[in-house]
Amino acid sequence: MNSAKPVIVVIEDDPQICRFLRTSLSVQGFQVVEAGTGERGVVEIGTRKPELVILDLGLPGMDGIAVIRKVREWSAVPIIVLSARSQESNKIAALDAGADDYLTKPFSIGELLARIRVSLRHAARLAGDGLETLFSAVSYR
Repeated sequence: MNSAKPVIVVIEDDPQICRFLRTSLSVQGFQVVEAGTGERGVVEIGTRKPELVILDLGLPGMDGIAVIRKVREWSAVPIIVLSARSQESNKIAALDAGADDYLTKPFSIGELLARIRVSLRHAARLAGDGLETLFSAVSYR
């Protein structure tokens, strides 16, 4: 069995939110890789092959919707949008582009962790039993 920590790529340009997510997710047993731009995020996703992506929509350069569309050309990695944009049209656009979930800021870490567990559970079902062990390892920390 692979004992490596599951990888989450966080694509967020706000340093305080990045720090909060890195700390909170690391305590839960995840390895967090940060990217401050959409372009860098796409590179990290392609390089790291993460179990999950957390994505802000308001990024410099390539925005979050463009990141989702680009990643969906070659990957089915679960993507959770974490954005201050609370309008229904933004949520619909992100979900229609290929995001798996959408959470508005401000957010609670408990709800985000629950949504991460759901996304990992769904990914495990789609992949067969490969991620099921991974989900079990991180779901009770």
